[in-house]
Amino acid sequence: MTLFARTTVLHYHDLMLKITTNLLALVTCLLAANALSQEARDTLEGSWEGPLVLGRDNMNLAFTFIMSEGDYSATLTSGGMGIYGMPVTSTSIEGRNIIIRIPRLDLEFTGTIRRDDDERITRIDGDWFQYSEMVPVVLRPVAAPTF
Repeated sequence: MTLFARTTVLHYHDLMLKITTNLLALVTCLLAANALSQEARDTLEGSWEGPLVLGRDNMNLAFTFIMSEGDYSATLTSGGMGIYGMPVTSTSIEGRNIIIRIPRLDLEFTGTIRRDDDERITRIDGDWFQYSEMVPVVLRPVAAPTF
C-alpha cells in the first residue's frame, strides 16, 4: 500500500470515528429529552403517544387532550395513517376509564389511566379497536406528537 493510500485510509477512519461519536452523542441527547418529556402529569391535558402495530405496519399514534368547560375533547395524530389532528367524535372519562370514539374510522380506544403513588398520571393502558381487530396500546405523555 502506498503512503498516499495509507494516509487516505487513516483520514477516512478518523472521519468515520468522528461521525460515529457525534451520532452517539445526538442519540444520547434525544433519549434524554424523550425521558424528560415522559414525566407524570396531573391531568390528561396535552399529548399522549405510543406505538401501534396493525398487521405488519408499525406506527405511532397520539391523542392530544384539551379541557374546555369541564369536559375533555381530543384529536388523533398518526403519521403512519396520514392523520394529523383529526377531532375525536366522543371522549368519555369515568374514574380511571377512558373511551374515545371516531365512528368514521370505525375506531374505538378504551383505556385505563395509570397513576403513580402521588396520584399523577404516568400512562394510559388501552386497546385500539378498529375493523374488528383489537391491538393493545400504551400511551405515555409527550410534549408534542413526534411524527
